[in-house]
Amino acid sequence: MRFVAFVFWVLVGSVSAQKAPYDVFPEAEAPYYRVRYEGSKVAGELMYPVNYTIWVPPGVKALRGVIVHQHGCGEGSCKSGLTGAFDLHWQALARRHDCALLAPSYEQPDKAECQMWCDPRNGSGAAFERCLKDLGKASGHPELATVPWALWGHSGGGHWAGGMTLLHPERVAAAWLRSGVPLLVANPDRATIKTHEVPEAALGVPMMCNPGTKEGVTDKKGKFAGVWPSNEAFFGAVRSRGGLIGVAVDPLTAHECGNQRYLAMLWLDACLKARLPKTSGGALRAMPVEGAYLAQLLGTEAVAEGDFKGDKKGAIWLPNEAVAKAWMQYVKDTKLADGTPPPAPTKVRVEGNRVMWEAEADFESGLAHFVIERDGKEIGRVPEKAVNPFGRPIFQGLQYSDTPANPLVEMVFVDRGAEAGKGGTYRVIAVNTVGLRSE
Repeated sequence: MRFVAFVFWVLVGSVSAQKAPYDVFPEAEAPYYRVRYEGSKVAGELMYPVNYTIWVPPGVKALRGVIVHQHGCGEGSCKSGLTGAFDLHWQALARRHDCALLAPSYEQPDKAECQMWCDPRNGSGAAFERCLKDLGKASGHPELATVPWALWGHSGGGHWAGGMTLLHPERVAAAWLRSGVPLLVANPDRATIKTHEVPEAALGVPMMCNPGTKEGVTDKKGKFAGVWPSNEAFFGAVRSRGGLIGVAVDPLTAHECGNQRYLAMLWLDACLKARLPKTSGGALRAMPVEGAYLAQLLGTEAVAEGDFKGDKKGAIWLPNEAVAKAWMQYVKDTKLADGTPPPAPTKVRVEGNRVMWEAEADFESGLAHFVIERDGKEIGRVPEKAVNPFGRPIFQGLQYSDTPANPLVEMVFVDRGAEAGKGGTYRVIAVNTVGLRSE
């Protein structure tokens, strides 16, 4: 009840309230919380309306950080942000570190100027900090306003995440930039894009540039061919000054997100382990540099820093051996290995001929589908056939900006072969994206 009242206040209290055009999205009931702000006509403030949805791990006493999953430019990508906080796989990463998972959804009209939100200096940075305070009050976690940020962004979202890192390096634990980086040199063809400077403090923030190979690496004439030159320039500017930055070229994709999440989560996990304060309220710790691995730019082999032959300030930086091994597999074919099964489903229950359950995602490999058994025999799968046009098939499906399909797939199976009045023993088994089954 407290959350409903809170959202009502945000909407009614705005100057120019309007019905949200992005009104098809999951309801936000605890442990989910949502605020929406109207666009502003004041110069320098965010001109587009925006929804922020957050998931708070049940039972967490005090949050240590917030992981931000930022969509890209365009109306379709913006709408995809509405399901970002409901992603079970990204929740698994957040849960490991007592972090909240936050997904914005900017209501950018079709063909409108993306820079008016993806550059944080145009009001989206201030709106983001405002939402942390408001969501902190709504969720009973006021520490949200001050905890560190781990930023993931796609396309324009990468521009935003990188921009926030350069503007607030003291708050950012790590930043993964998928197919988008801040601009450091003026582009006369895009005068609306303002340049950034790289402050000394940002050099200590781990960053990863993650373009697709068809974005200018191997395909130099395609629609997104300009992505690689921008990534290369950003990487060079940061790394030449000793910055902790890497490059992981997706060998299979263009601008779509592909299978990047499997490497992104391992990399973010390593950075969060090293940098988050041990208890809520502390300052970020410095990223350790001992044990780092290096690789040639556009290379496929990584070695311990002490064994690297070449210019270290032009080499890809990777935080440790485990990440380096995963990186080598990713840049080859994205087929990261996993030897551990997913968690078993819980709270399996039957109502009539409907079987329902709850489940957490496997941190390493997410969830592909669920197998339903009755009296020891398989009678179905949910979904019947997992589909993902951008990478490994996954239970929740995948939209262009790496968020679950809308509407969300439910953990429900209807047993149409059940006979009325006859009981049975049901079992639900989780299967991750490399085919391993739970208990």
